[in-house]
Parts: sequence; C-alpha cells; structure tokens
Amino acid sequence: MNKINVNIFIDRENKHVKLELERNSPVSVLLNKLCINPVTVIVSRNNELILEDESLNNNDNIKILSVISGG
Repeated sequence: MNKINVNIFIDRENKHVKLELERNSPVSVLLNKLCINPVTVIVSRNNELILEDESLNNNDNIKILSVISGG
C-alpha cells in the first residue's frame, strides 16, 4: 500500500477535506497540494503542532490554522 488518506480541516475556509497522498509524505507536500503558503499557517495533528518535514500517517486528522499578525 503506497497511499495514505489524510483528513484535513482548514480553518480559513471552514471546510473539511480528505486527501490521498503518497506514504511518508511530509506536511510540506500536503500544503503544496492545497496551495497553502507554509509561512501563513500552523499545522497540528491530534492537537499537537507538527513541522513541515514531519511525515503524515494514514488516517491522520490534521488541522491547518491561519496565522494572524497585526501591529
């Protein structure tokens, strides 16, 4: 089995997405497929922050949260 399924919630759009990715795909590949700039978001898995180079697992529940800055 070379593919995994990942469940994603994107807070900026308030929508749920399911994607099929290659096994061992890092978070950066997920963000690229969704056309999301990695510096504009924080990604969490099971309510723990994860980095762009961390591999995703089958049936992971991912939240993509927008970073808001102001001044």
